[in-house]
Amino acid sequence: MVSTSAAEAEDPLYARRPDAMQFADDLASRRNLDPDWVRRALGQSRYLPTVSRLMQPPAQAFVKNWRVYRSRFIDPIRIAAGVRFWQDNQAALARAETEYGVPAEIIVGVIGVETIYGRNTGSFRVLDALATLAFDFPADHPRASERSEFFKGEIEQFLTLESRRGATPLEALEIKGSYAGAMGMPQFMPSSWIKYAVDFDGDGIIDLWDSPADVIGSVASYFKAFNWQPGMPTHFPVSFDASRMDMDALMAPDILPTFSVASFTAKGAVLEGEALQHPGPLALIELLNGPDAPSYVAGTENFYAITRYNWSSYYAMAVIELGREVAARVKP
Repeated sequence: MVSTSAAEAEDPLYARRPDAMQFADDLASRRNLDPDWVRRALGQSRYLPTVSRLMQPPAQAFVKNWRVYRSRFIDPIRIAAGVRFWQDNQAALARAETEYGVPAEIIVGVIGVETIYGRNTGSFRVLDALATLAFDFPADHPRASERSEFFKGEIEQFLTLESRRGATPLEALEIKGSYAGAMGMPQFMPSSWIKYAVDFDGDGIIDLWDSPADVIGSVASYFKAFNWQPGMPTHFPVSFDASRMDMDALMAPDILPTFSVASFTAKGAVLEGEALQHPGPLALIELLNGPDAPSYVAGTENFYAITRYNWSSYYAMAVIELGREVAARVKP
């Protein structure tokens, strides 16, 4: 039997793929869209081998290193760009903090980590990336089937969004983003754009490329939807009492806040000061440092909320620390 996958075909156009075109017809029917418009938009997307490679799991020998990861994001160029972004958008940041309860430094940290405040929003055609990951997700990935379905859902959201805003198939095809299909200054996936993006500047259009106010409001809206708790710290310092330490139990829930202060400390974690009065659950966050000893913090529900933007404790800590570095230079 001859495979019809775009990965093996001479012509990488998804218009040649019966499964992609059937998906287009089904999508148009579900969403009450013009089937010809959907077929033309999706059919002109192309398989991108680079995107498939980028989705492969890291090699077994890869060892995470927080210090190296941190150095990629907490650097003079990004900090200086963050200071300018904050100074240029103080009113929008203050309003977002008032309306959504999300601190300006967290919003600024996210936008800086994602795109250096719009400098790098991605060079892949979004529809190419989404189609590649929907119909040709690497088969040897342990979650290939689940991830393929996720990206099919993102194609549906993206084409619905573009059709309803009146884009032509070519205009939809030419939108650029990340290799995973994330778009704009805050790198929203299409489903996040539809669910959480807001018209924060009040001009009647949600613009996450060129409206810093919309970007700021949308990031704040996202975190509020994921239960950001106003006034709650993201994490606390933690050390350990070797005589009581049950590291296996402390690490078992991963980054999900599970332990009360009492149960956390009973398992050997040592907290001080305001952390001892924290009313909510905590998680032990481990940040590996290559061959050196790991770093640890006690993460709160707000730390967990940041990981809903990107499922990584390293990402969350980079957002927090970049935001703090920028805030220290902006605030008197």
